Amino acid sequence: MKEFAVYTALRIVLFLASFGVVAGVMALLFDGRINLFWAVVAAFLVSGVSSYYILERQREAFARRVEARAAKAAAAFEERRAREDTD
Repeated sequence: MKEFAVYTALRIVLFLASFGVVAGVMALLFDGRINLFWAVVAAFLVSGVSSYYILERQREAFARRVEARAAKAAAAFEERRAREDTD
């Protein structure tokens, strides 16, 4: 689950960085006033699109790990089922 923790931590960091940038831009454009709701929405959008490109390697590592665990579980299930059929 290391891959999951790394990917999740990087997504959180990317969101916080996006929020900082969006809030900073809003503060500059609107004389220091920041609408928190729209800043969070914009940060989610920016971080979501950014993570698709920036975190591709981490996402692929996580997907490979999940796929390996699923294959192992499926093999174990099939082995138990085959053993049950022979009994």
